[in-house]
Amino acid sequence: MGWSAALACASIGDPERIFRPGLENDEGAALELARRLYPAATVEDTGRTVLDFALWPYDDELFIGVYDGALLVCDRRLCGLDEGARGVADAIASVLPGSGCGVLVLHSEARGCWFRRYDSGALVREVYLTAEDGVVVDQGEPLPAEAPYRKAIEASEADVPLPFDPEAYGLTLAAGLFGHDLALRSGDGFLPLELPVRRFRLT
Repeated sequence: MGWSAALACASIGDPERIFRPGLENDEGAALELARRLYPAATVEDTGRTVLDFALWPYDDELFIGVYDGALLVCDRRLCGLDEGARGVADAIASVLPGSGCGVLVLHSEARGCWFRRYDSGALVREVYLTAEDGVVVDQGEPLPAEAPYRKAIEASEADVPLPFDPEAYGLTLAAGLFGHDLALRSGDGFLPLELPVRRFRLT
């Protein structure tokens, strides 16, 4: 499908119970979070949208959703895959005390996936892989959702070239963040891509 995403999602408790139809964005809290993440920038509120539109922001944009027990941040700076990006990820993961947080970067052209998992603000898993280079970073205990992909690597006896699509891998991990597949409507009518978010411009 060609997904590109720069997404962080945190929630307290079971995400399948938290993410449900009718969630409302606390827009005042979203603005406060934008200013907290970028205290040196001027933050301009430019309106409402939904996650589907927000997944791949422009360089000067930031999308935030703050809900009861959960938050979303879409920030292109995460794509740097450098210390700056890790700093942004760490900051987002520390916003909700006691939360689980996942940070996912997918780039359709680069055919790679970067994922970081935090528990209560502490980094417990980091993995970066690409179709051409295989597994580049592999730190922490693998998540249960990764098992089929790790078996594919074991069965092929090599990770270069990667024996699966990095996009499919990343979307599987993203489903764990929401308790739902990003692009499929669940039985109760919930579709993660329809989550409301606020759009900000940073200068």
